[in-house]
Amino acid sequence: MTGERLYGGIEAGGTKFICALTSEPPRLEHQVTFSTTDPSSTLEQVRLFFEPFIQQGMVASIGLAAFGPVEVNPFSPTYGYITATPKPGWRDTNILGELQRHLGVPFVFHLDVSGSAIGEHTWGTSRGIDPSLYLTVGTGIGGAYLLNGAPLSGLAAVEMGHIRIPHDRLKDPFEGSCPYHQDCFEGLAAGPAITARFGKRGEDLTDEGPFWLLEVEYIASALTNLILTLSPRIIVLGGGIMQRSFLYPLIRSRVTELLNGYVREDAILSGMDDYIIPPALGRYSGVLGAIAMAMGLGNPQPALGYS
Repeated sequence: MTGERLYGGIEAGGTKFICALTSEPPRLEHQVTFSTTDPSSTLEQVRLFFEPFIQQGMVASIGLAAFGPVEVNPFSPTYGYITATPKPGWRDTNILGELQRHLGVPFVFHLDVSGSAIGEHTWGTSRGIDPSLYLTVGTGIGGAYLLNGAPLSGLAAVEMGHIRIPHDRLKDPFEGSCPYHQDCFEGLAAGPAITARFGKRGEDLTDEGPFWLLEVEYIASALTNLILTLSPRIIVLGGGIMQRSFLYPLIRSRVTELLNGYVREDAILSGMDDYIIPPALGRYSGVLGAIAMAMGLGNPQPALGYS
């Protein structure tokens, strides 16, 4: 390797990819963003970004945080695949294998939301707090739970967006938009659910619309379940929908109501403003987390073939 030692990160999102390189995170020295189209065209843009730096021997390793569901078990024959995604053209895509084959440097692989969680845990609002939970609410809904600084996974990668939450069909007759579970959390509260309800995207709705009280109810219900199940010390709540900052106090208040004094911890009883919080790294949480993965932080398994 010659010259500067750079670590790479790829946030492979369902809407857009962010690729970056740096030797001094969280500062990004080189970066590019482009839309997620078909696998061949999108991964070619990834290759074109990294290849000049790799040819100069500057890239030590790359972290890849990809939209899911993905196979994160390194002993599975489909490790590194995007599996049962509803995104057209991407089902059963060997994203890790393709990038390894073209770029030929060490990779570390996990979910995109795991990258966001690791980024915030390393340089953002949940820095040094363990265990922590990151939940993203946007085009999709996903969550990552960091225990001892590493994302929890077991039989498969964690898919918090597909948990079941209460759905009062009198208040909300919408059937849900998830192609697998219909009215799961994501099927009721993610961006495509909003579009299916109203015929326009969430960003085109006004803040005063009655729908947002439903959105608060769904997010608060999910968070209540996750608090009772996982007991995180902090929750970072990100994603495109959460750019509407007025939602945070409403969600905190509703979570407090739903818990109803059962969890008698100061974070819940009097510190909710510091317990459910927005990300500090903004749109770069994911790619910075991928860089942290490349640096050996966050502790996902290195991709097979590298150590």
